[in-house]
Amino acid sequence: MKAAVRAEYGPPEVVSIAEVDRPVVKDGDVLVKVHATTVNRTDCALRAAQPFIWRFFTGLITPKVTILGTEFAGEVEAVGRDVTAVKPGDRVFGYNDDGFGAHAQYMTASPKVALALVPEGFTYEEVVPGTEGSHYALNIIRSARIGAGQSVLVYGATGAIGSAAVQLLKNEGADVTAVCATEHLDLVAGLGADRVVDYTATDFTQDERTYDAVIDAVGKTTFGRCRRLLKPRGIFVASDVGPGAQNLLLALVTPLFGGRRVVFPIPKDDPGMAEYFKGLIEAGTFRPVIDRRYPLDEILEAHRYVESGRKVGNVVITVSHPEG
Repeated sequence: MKAAVRAEYGPPEVVSIAEVDRPVVKDGDVLVKVHATTVNRTDCALRAAQPFIWRFFTGLITPKVTILGTEFAGEVEAVGRDVTAVKPGDRVFGYNDDGFGAHAQYMTASPKVALALVPEGFTYEEVVPGTEGSHYALNIIRSARIGAGQSVLVYGATGAIGSAAVQLLKNEGADVTAVCATEHLDLVAGLGADRVVDYTATDFTQDERTYDAVIDAVGKTTFGRCRRLLKPRGIFVASDVGPGAQNLLLALVTPLFGGRRVVFPIPKDDPGMAEYFKGLIEAGTFRPVIDRRYPLDEILEAHRYVESGRKVGNVVITVSHPEG
């Protein structure tokens, strides 16, 4: 089968298209014929081993995972003898940050990971970006215990995490202020934001309003910069460890003082997560934002684009098969 592989850590150029063996289906596995996947920040971070701590989990010198890709959508080709949740022919989508492997024509995954049937009337490309950024956004919201009636500022509202966070927060009944660039004001307003701030025209940290929570969805600001935006017991929560991994330390220290504090959400694998997002997609209350589409053969360009920091929402990879 055809796959995007890498044998070393490094820049996008370490990724190439190669013919590799189709994965073997074990008793508890689902073999998926992949029709769509994504390239996201997780893929780029793992590819480059940045931050360095990645190497302690994925191989200190040589990467253990040669085929990246966490999000997938496709057709169940075969199942192991212990699998009853899905059957061959089912259209599925999901998220697998355990074994990865979605940047290929076929991959195996356990039904214990986030896996759901594709909603009726939706294509593989439409649903495939519905689990990675949105999974992190949901984890952020739940970790910070944000709910109805709370005021939230989302910095980086056009990324995969930020665009999902805006929609999920509105579903929770929060009042959302979203921060983005001029060219994306209409897009973000269309996601449901109550107020949109153009960071190219004004310094959002000087906003006169204060918030119950500030979400840094792109890892490009700090608690220090955003502290004045928080109410006396407000929460700063980020999708990244921050400069010098400061968010990890601040998450331990700031709660001791009883005022404004940092929460660092530890990602949690939730087998029901794909079903949760399936329900939102079917109800029309969540739609993954798609920026660009590339064929698998051009995945190197997708890595370059995602790494450029110009991505809006998600980058989808379409995977073709010789038989159609």
